[in-house]
Amino acid sequence: MQTRSFGPPPKDICVVRLSAIGDTCHALAVVRNLQDNWPDARLTWVIGRGEAALLGDISGVEFIIFDKREGRAAYRPVVAALEGRHFDVALCMHASLRVNLLYPRLPTDRRLGFDRARARDFQWLFTNERIPAADGEHALDAMLGFARHLGAEPRAVRWDIPLPDAARRFAEGHADARTVVVSPVSSQRFNNYRNWPIDRYRAVCEHLTGTHGMQVVVTGGGSPEERRYADALSELPGVTSLVGKTGLKELVAVLERSAFVVCPDSGPVHMATAVNTPVLGLYATSNPQRTGPYRNRTWTVDRYPDAVARYLSKSPEDLRWGQRVRNPEAMELITIDEVNARVDALMAR
Repeated sequence: MQTRSFGPPPKDICVVRLSAIGDTCHALAVVRNLQDNWPDARLTWVIGRGEAALLGDISGVEFIIFDKREGRAAYRPVVAALEGRHFDVALCMHASLRVNLLYPRLPTDRRLGFDRARARDFQWLFTNERIPAADGEHALDAMLGFARHLGAEPRAVRWDIPLPDAARRFAEGHADARTVVVSPVSSQRFNNYRNWPIDRYRAVCEHLTGTHGMQVVVTGGGSPEERRYADALSELPGVTSLVGKTGLKELVAVLERSAFVVCPDSGPVHMATAVNTPVLGLYATSNPQRTGPYRNRTWTVDRYPDAVARYLSKSPEDLRWGQRVRNPEAMELITIDEVNARVDALMAR
């Protein structure tokens, strides 16, 4: 089993990362690194349907949609689109059972996956090459390990998400330097326990509008939970809701124009990071050293060690890297006062 690559630069590369938005933002940084190192390389990205709405117009990359909603039928269009092709290497940057089953069907002799410790759902059975093992890496650095393995040189991390004029015009009508985005709900469905209580968000919104004279824009999709939060917060003076009113491009454009964003561990953390907007992240059930804002975690409220101690009777060092605290009360360890203190520090900046 190879652990390093010493061959010539690959000319035809398949990237596989379907979801979620945050992870595909990390994968985009890898794609940009590959482009910066080997501008003549042909890049093909197998991506999820929703994520393609944000990233599918990137220049110099061919996108193939894997639509998870199609179940077993989702594999057929991907295999058909790749018929007659041959890749120098496939970067298998998505380790899950559904995606692992795709890897043997890719037309390549090199299927590069995670090291054994990070290859979830038996990924090592479906790949034949691994990136070097590493401990304690941010999720984006872990993905950059794929580029390093191929011989790509480190470059300044960049994303450069294309934004159409229509998205920028939309953002001009809803955000400026006196706007704070509050994205209160993580869209992960299965017991993620990442959402902070509504009454605490209300207190922070009142602090932003009353003490600092900011305008607050609440963002999110159209799920019942997101609408419940939006209804409760938009009752407040100076708070408006864009929940269910933005596509991903519009959301990125709004984030780009805003002063900062307040949110839990969710996609907007990484979308804002990609456009250099500060993130006040709320973390208790997941480790911000792994999934927090990549560029700057200065403003992050980190109660993960406290949650690990209280609900797992351990310290973070005793856990598998990236292990979550799946307790519905964990986010309540984050207090209104400490979030408002971060707000004050950001405003003073």
